[in-house]
Amino acid sequence: MRAALGRVNGALLGAVFVVGASTLWGTTGTVATFAPSVSPLAIGAVAMGVGGLLQALYAARPIAGHWARLRDRRLLVSLGAAAVAVYPLAFYSSMHLSGVALGTVISIGSAPLASAVIERMADRKELTRRWMLGALIGVAGAGLLCFAGEAAERPGALAEAWAVPAGIVLGLVAGVTYALYSWAAHRLISGGVPSRAAMGAVFGLGGLLLMPVLAMTGQPLLESWGNFSVGAYMALVPMFAGYVLFGWGLARVRASTATGLSLMETVVAAVLAVVVVGERLPLLGWLGIAMVLASLFVLTPRQPA
Repeated sequence: MRAALGRVNGALLGAVFVVGASTLWGTTGTVATFAPSVSPLAIGAVAMGVGGLLQALYAARPIAGHWARLRDRRLLVSLGAAAVAVYPLAFYSSMHLSGVALGTVISIGSAPLASAVIERMADRKELTRRWMLGALIGVAGAGLLCFAGEAAERPGALAEAWAVPAGIVLGLVAGVTYALYSWAAHRLISGGVPSRAAMGAVFGLGGLLLMPVLAMTGQPLLESWGNFSVGAYMALVPMFAGYVLFGWGLARVRASTATGLSLMETVVAAVLAVVVVGERLPLLGWLGIAMVLASLFVLTPRQPA
């Protein structure tokens, strides 16, 4: 009985870690507004690239201690790392092309569904009614939140007919790759690799893959202290600290649950847009916030993963 209670408490703690990570991720959109001259590719590369290398440095000793196990699972590590490298480029480019609202809802909203499909096909895990209800409420709430108010507003320079469809496609790519590296990390952790070593290996290799992109696009980050500070914050706080928390969460909950709980990112992003940027959030937006928060209650595990 005591062991079972401990496992349940561990699952709840895992949910808290994922929500904490999502809270940090929700700050990225607002912080990026302070560096308008930096391209979305540069933002994605510095955030996930440098952040990933910091993950590897932080986990150097655990990686060395479990090197043989990671080497045996090198295909899984490589798959997760490739997804880590593609995700930020697709995510930030999606928001740039189709607008923050549409890019965010497609990228974040598609991730829990993609994660569930991956788990069903790769691990033969059944989707519970509770998860489906929570995901439905959360995705619907994220949709209301992201489309409320200025959903149709996009940069005039990107009003070409191809921009929005391209942004939607990139948003779907971001959602799938987010689900994929979450699943790969969870699979490594479930196979006996500590979360620190698993996240360090996957994100460190992914960070290396992003270094050429950063070298080609990152010059504006060095042109002012403001741009440099934005890049440093992105790498250190939401990507390094956020993914440390996310790794702790993945050690305790399923990847599909983690990606569902990460819908909290949309709530934080919306609230910061109101408080810091000065945007106005209409009634539908606040309803979306309430729905996402309700989905967190439904998705929070009552039993271990």
